[in-house]
Amino acid sequence: MSQKPSIPKGTRDFLPLDVAKRTYLFSVIRKVFQLHGFLPIETPSFELSQTLMGKYGDEGDRLIFRILNSGEKVKKADVEALNSGNLQRFTSSISEKALRYDLTVPFARFVSQHQNDLTFPFKRYQIQPVWRADRPQHGRYQEFYQCDGDIIGSDSLMNEVEFIQIVDAVLSELAIPAFTIKLNNRKILSGIAEVCGEEKQLITITVALDKLDKIGQDGVIAELESKGISSLAVEKIKPLFSLKGTPSEQLTILSEYLSDSEIGLKGIEEVKFVIDTVSDLGLISGKIEFDVTLARGLNYYTGAIVEVKADNVNMGSICGGGRYDDLTATFGLSGMSGVGISFGADRIFDVLEELNLFPAIISKGLTLMFVNFGEKESLTSLKLAKELRLLNIDCEVYPSAVKLQKQLKYAHERGCVWVAILGAEELKNGLITLKNMVNGEQSKIAIKDFVQVVSKM
Repeated sequence: MSQKPSIPKGTRDFLPLDVAKRTYLFSVIRKVFQLHGFLPIETPSFELSQTLMGKYGDEGDRLIFRILNSGEKVKKADVEALNSGNLQRFTSSISEKALRYDLTVPFARFVSQHQNDLTFPFKRYQIQPVWRADRPQHGRYQEFYQCDGDIIGSDSLMNEVEFIQIVDAVLSELAIPAFTIKLNNRKILSGIAEVCGEEKQLITITVALDKLDKIGQDGVIAELESKGISSLAVEKIKPLFSLKGTPSEQLTILSEYLSDSEIGLKGIEEVKFVIDTVSDLGLISGKIEFDVTLARGLNYYTGAIVEVKADNVNMGSICGGGRYDDLTATFGLSGMSGVGISFGADRIFDVLEELNLFPAIISKGLTLMFVNFGEKESLTSLKLAKELRLLNIDCEVYPSAVKLQKQLKYAHERGCVWVAILGAEELKNGLITLKNMVNGEQSKIAIKDFVQVVSKM
């Protein structure tokens, strides 16, 4: 008995209508990036392991899909490391490549490698799949698309402002009715760690805070304590969970909280500039909030951090990003500050599906199908179909002269608007019958006038 086919958990097949919807989604994102002067690039689906490892923190590194060496390279396996329990060294000995975890680190490698071919500041967008060995669940996949935009080679905060405008423009054009753009700054988080006396535990604190929406306040506190954060520091962090008010009111309170931290006050200054500028420019339909607990657990962020959620939809963040200084230095190019945003295409797709926001035109079927009554008739149909396609009218000729009922059933299932019937009698009289599949009405048209008539319908 043959085994029922299946795909790995955390992946999805996409039927033709799904692909049409995704193409629409990508086209909206692409258009907005291009309107802001961004240029497209692509990078390989896999990188050298050394390019990716160590850039995302311990938790991120564990989610990287490693590619097993093949052929003679398998002989390089460090069996001694395996026997001694050093799994990290053993894994490195049998895997020199890995599927990309995101598009940002490969972009930093790309910039360093092609620096002499680029004009800085360099504005790029990239729409490609990434892979993460995460536990599959609603809205979380092991293979998914990211749609990234980055500006590198400029430390201007106007870049952060531009990305918030881009997010607002994309989600507004997709007709998502309500969404919140949350903003924080890694410098503020560094300041919090500093005033708590835990400067060396910044990563531990940010990783824990990043889980707030998943495990709640008690869970975050428990994790901080389990990671060795002092009870005094935890007590100093607790008031931040209940920080309320407008962004201006929160930042005023936080300024007092971080009054002894130079880096923390710098972060507040940067957040205030971005929020004030965005408020002056206005947003189309989104709203911007300050969230001191927003951390985004990626090690390479150094300044602004952004996360976007669709309101009233049970879904995680649909966009995220932030400022990263000197990420390219790990690849030999120093002094390059960058900032970027990433649209989670798969989650946005799910939001649009849940809210029924895809335009009806996307579900449009085939415009016209020619019924096949035999070799001579189908040859005439093929000639007419060629002329229609030159006018950008989609059509097809049924491939074989089977029963009319079967051909009409196919046309119905394809969502055809029109069916052209050209049999021996019609061909003899120079006519073609055009049937409207929506209302059943039929009309006869001269073959010589057919293309012109259809082009005007």
